[in-house]
Amino acid sequence: MTRTALPHAPHSHHLLDEQWLTLTAAGIQLQLDLDQGLPRLVHLGRPLAVDPATQRRLSAAATPQASLDRLAPNTLFNDAGRGFAGQPALNGDRDGQDWLTDLRVVDVACREDGDGAYALLTLRDEASQLAVHLSLQLGAEGVLRQQATLHNLAQTPYRLDWLAAACLPVPVRFEECLTFGGRWVQEFTETRHAITEGMFALENRRGRGSHQRVPSMIVGTRGFGEQHGEVISAHLAWSGNHRVLVERQFDGSTQLQLGALLLPGERTLAAGEAITTPEVVLAWSDSGINGASQRQHAALRARLDWPQADKPRPVHVNTWEALYFDHDAARLDELVQAAGDVGAERFVLDDGWFIGRNGERAALGDWYLDAAKYPHGLGPLIEAVHARGMEFGLWVEPEMVNPDSALYRQHPDWILGLPGHDQPLGRYQCVLDLTRPEVGDYLFERLDALLTEYPIRYLKWDMNRDLTHAASQAGEHAGRPAPHAQVEALYALLARLRAAHPTVEIESCASGGARTDHGILRHTHRVWTSDCNDPHERVHIQRGAGRFLPPELLGAHIGPEHAHTTSRRTGLAFRASTALFGHLGLELDVSRLGTEERAELRGWIERYKALRGLLHGGVGWRLDCLDPHQQAHGVVAPDGGEALYNVSQLSMPRHALPAPQPLTGLDPTRRYRIELLELPEHPERRMKELPAWVDAQFTQGETLVASGEQLMTLGLALPVLDPDQALLLHLRACD
Repeated sequence: MTRTALPHAPHSHHLLDEQWLTLTAAGIQLQLDLDQGLPRLVHLGRPLAVDPATQRRLSAAATPQASLDRLAPNTLFNDAGRGFAGQPALNGDRDGQDWLTDLRVVDVACREDGDGAYALLTLRDEASQLAVHLSLQLGAEGVLRQQATLHNLAQTPYRLDWLAAACLPVPVRFEECLTFGGRWVQEFTETRHAITEGMFALENRRGRGSHQRVPSMIVGTRGFGEQHGEVISAHLAWSGNHRVLVERQFDGSTQLQLGALLLPGERTLAAGEAITTPEVVLAWSDSGINGASQRQHAALRARLDWPQADKPRPVHVNTWEALYFDHDAARLDELVQAAGDVGAERFVLDDGWFIGRNGERAALGDWYLDAAKYPHGLGPLIEAVHARGMEFGLWVEPEMVNPDSALYRQHPDWILGLPGHDQPLGRYQCVLDLTRPEVGDYLFERLDALLTEYPIRYLKWDMNRDLTHAASQAGEHAGRPAPHAQVEALYALLARLRAAHPTVEIESCASGGARTDHGILRHTHRVWTSDCNDPHERVHIQRGAGRFLPPELLGAHIGPEHAHTTSRRTGLAFRASTALFGHLGLELDVSRLGTEERAELRGWIERYKALRGLLHGGVGWRLDCLDPHQQAHGVVAPDGGEALYNVSQLSMPRHALPAPQPLTGLDPTRRYRIELLELPEHPERRMKELPAWVDAQFTQGETLVASGEQLMTLGLALPVLDPDQALLLHLRACD
């Protein structure tokens, strides 16, 4: 939540008729009935011609027995003053008073332009002396963005406990929800729940975004899938504590709420003060999860602040799993030469480059180059990187400090902590209090110095522990919870650094995928999806992350044959074909690969470079598979002229013979030439005969042509695959 008010939009009366608000953009429409000052949601979906007076009569419901004489309506801002018995959108009080609110719409400002339609609803409650601005933005991508600003109009402070960033009535026909969580190296695990009477809530209290709780939820009709069902996907653009809930009342009315979670006493509004929530990004679809994900992707792509907008996403080499803390000059030179040889375009020096950093127990916070490891500075290494055609990147973890560090010994009070309580360590480190200006100034000075002295074009910004006992130890708010202010201070530090060095890209890494939300991506350009590079796990991880983030933002690296995090062994083709559908990189010691494997890796990198325009500018699709042990997905060019699909077999096939696999996203009126880019090794062990179209390609050099309609309706026969093998299908329109 920020303390800046939303801009007031000019009135546009044709959007508001008879207290009926209609916003339309990109084939999506939002209709609100504002009668009696209550923001009732009438419709969210495809444009619909509605007569307000008739609809009010058609939708006026009966009143059941054993209830209030008039049931409280389910609105865009449910509060208890109307008798609403569920979770209110606002909770707070003034020393035990003004805890009950009845906020009504008193003003509406709206406009529309080429970027979409906008409305600002002002709700006010004279009795409690509170006002709320509800910001609704239906953008050019068909995505609805919601945000709330609370104003304290009284002369006494108001203690805020909860303010929903979005409170959305959900149709009773929505009977299921999909949530995302997991753990380290198993992020974005999807869990499906039935929506029943009562509340289902997920809370994150770890101070940062976490592996366990992703600030997202998809709600929809029973059995919704990739390509069928009506859904609404909701994502909170916030990198800290949060709450996501869906609640169904005894009468069937259902609401979805998302917002930043506040700890006790964390936010109190002084007289005349206002506070604004993070943004919630909502996407509706009647064609399954694909439609919602595509809108989420388009909306995020439109808002990304790239240093160079038309620059292809460069192939990374990250040194962590190759070197760990062993920064030997000869080894580094071998790695640089090998990385350039296979076609890498960015070389990222990971942990271990700064003074005293020979392991994970010491030196975080001392952001000065280790002269013992780099007696001539980083210049010679960067020159070698540039000579091999790569740009240089550097790993940092600015929010952290080790107790065994010069910074901590000099400023032990700079950490988040609560006097009288021992601060638990995480990875042998504490969290610096970014809310203290002197801490932010120190970190900016150190990073600014590095970026000024050296041509560093990329920062891998890591964050490796949860926040606990997260209170500032200085100032008027000493001892009060500070995790919310910590996130705001982080955003401010990133914005300050970006303003000073606009050509530098920043990656958000938090023990892998613990901070991967749209909020952090207002200041960064990539997320590290997971510390797990095992493709067997990555298929699931990237699928979940891809519900809300486009592939070019998802760091996806080819790891070693023997995965460091799972000990599973997989072939290069499976590792590469999985990493292809992200922002490709290498997380292995290329210098230790044999000649044949290095040549094979070079071929995969060349394939990525040839396809990344499609992969990072196309429309993503997930396919429904009949075999539960398979996953399939693809990307189609916006004009429908090209497509790439991946089919991964994760366990033994359900049947001896795979069912024909329909494709999706193609132009039904066009004809496509179908090419299997690579046939997994030893097909003779699984099949006496290959599918006819595959056999013709590999034995006769002939590729089959079929219509998009035929491929999407009837599908095509697939080869039999062993576990942890994948197919890549490349399609080009012939016309």
